[in-house]
Amino acid sequence: MWWVPLAIITIASALASGQKVKPKHEWDIMLQSLGSGLTKDNSLVEMRRILCFSYYNLPSHLKTCLLYLCIYPEDSTIDRDGLIWKWVAEGFIHHGDQGTSLFLLGLNYFNQLINRSMIQPIYDSLGQVYACRVHDMVLDLICSLSHEAKFVNVLHGTGNSISSQSNVRRLSLQNKVEDHQAKPLTNIMSMSRVRSITIFPPVVSMMPSLSMFEVLRVLDLSDCNLGESSSLQLNLKGVGHLIHLRYLGLAGTQISELSTEIGNLQFLEVLDLARNRTLDELPSTLFKLRRLIYLNVYLSEVVPTPGVLQNLTSIEVFRGLLVSLNIIAQELGNLARLRELQIRFKDGSLDLYEGFVKSLCNLHHIEILIIGNNSEETSFELMDLLGERWVPPVHLRKFVSSMPSQLSALRGWIKRDPSHLSNLSELILMRVKEVQQEDMEIIGGLLSLCRLRIKITHQTQWLLVIPADGFRCMVDFKLDCGSAAQIMFESGALPRVEEVWFSLGVRVAKEDGNYGFDLGLQGNLLSIRRHVIVFLYPGGARVGEAKEAKAAVRHALEARPNHPPIIIDMVPLIAVEVRMMMICVRRTDL
Repeated sequence: MWWVPLAIITIASALASGQKVKPKHEWDIMLQSLGSGLTKDNSLVEMRRILCFSYYNLPSHLKTCLLYLCIYPEDSTIDRDGLIWKWVAEGFIHHGDQGTSLFLLGLNYFNQLINRSMIQPIYDSLGQVYACRVHDMVLDLICSLSHEAKFVNVLHGTGNSISSQSNVRRLSLQNKVEDHQAKPLTNIMSMSRVRSITIFPPVVSMMPSLSMFEVLRVLDLSDCNLGESSSLQLNLKGVGHLIHLRYLGLAGTQISELSTEIGNLQFLEVLDLARNRTLDELPSTLFKLRRLIYLNVYLSEVVPTPGVLQNLTSIEVFRGLLVSLNIIAQELGNLARLRELQIRFKDGSLDLYEGFVKSLCNLHHIEILIIGNNSEETSFELMDLLGERWVPPVHLRKFVSSMPSQLSALRGWIKRDPSHLSNLSELILMRVKEVQQEDMEIIGGLLSLCRLRIKITHQTQWLLVIPADGFRCMVDFKLDCGSAAQIMFESGALPRVEEVWFSLGVRVAKEDGNYGFDLGLQGNLLSIRRHVIVFLYPGGARVGEAKEAKAAVRHALEARPNHPPIIIDMVPLIAVEVRMMMICVRRTDL
């Protein structure tokens, strides 16, 4: 009776999700429909009956969104945000109040499907949902229902002839047998009606010419190799003829250019060009797309020309913007609906930073802000300006900076109005000059902070104490002070932490007393279940001294009753910095 837990959860979720109390006759019908399924043998037929009940109990808009999940192969990890953007492009998200973000409405739909146990949430290291999975039995059901309704056609690379009588609306091209060579589609008479195509990398060779499609709204080729070395003869220049297109997914496709005809797609809402390092230029026509809501050019290092950003009046998410001119920085202030901005500065100047901060003050809906630069400058100008002139909006939940900074900016925000950081859950600062004990107290008072990562470049205070009365929600804690400081944890510090990274200096420890490494771990860090990672800086110590220090640290950590996995790295300063930056980028990869 392996299916009984699923049945119980599914029924309970359906019963609990009603918006109003059902009349008695509806409860009677429900009881009759479920009765036989709960009293006879544990056959798959009975489980399917229960799942069908839960499906038909969904509102119509949630039924449509759930059916759409059959475009993904079995056991897929389905990215939450990517799925919601596809729902938006397909027109599944109904407009709410004027000005309400369609993505946020879609997020509500996604959460409702989780609450009804129709999809299974997948959590990140902070316990936040970032993706979902569909149970095999639920997938079988929605694939069957989708086939009956001609909602989605799923093709697996064999026998892929589509009848000319088929009412094909959406195509998902997959391949269950990875070593099987997918065959190209042979009968494409009905392609003119296709509204959506999602192709998974093993079968991209099945893709017919884009000229076959007339009403396409969604085209997702993410992670399919479309580069110059690819044998795929797919002409992306034809994309300009898809005038009804709302969603274009080209992330990780290794393309090197984008046709100027992209400007013909006046209905385009989502354009994902992430992870295409060979793409170094965007056509200026792209920035004429006034309906664009989501633009991701992360890792592409694309620099827009002056006068183009002000056209993107609908944009909510902009990832990978590279800015070198003050006029571009000033144009950002017109993008009033921005919720998420990832920006890098090609060359820093006070003029450029002042223009950016002025624009940022007009962006009242920012939830995620990631800033960095491509130069080796050591100026603190940008962070100082942010501290003096910018008041973070109350929606801000993630702030990442690889710019040189002093914590005076953060102190200024908190002292000016602590409520404006009440939702901040992630704070990552990769080039902080110095951290004082006062800073630990102030940051520890941020009530929603779950992830803190700080890399210090010029620490002078030799001891930093992690207080017991702060960091109450901290799950992921990383503090690299270099070789000049030692860290101590007060009793009861970090009560919910699951992963800890910190650094210790061998020379500092020796001067403090024979490599005792009094970290204050007695009764602390009992919730760790992932890792304790220590960067041990030799700081000019001899090999024997370094080994002795490493053994002392390991002994102190292994005394923990919860026996967390321990990693101790003794590496040069430059290697630590590179490794910290790579980990930061990987875990905040947008």
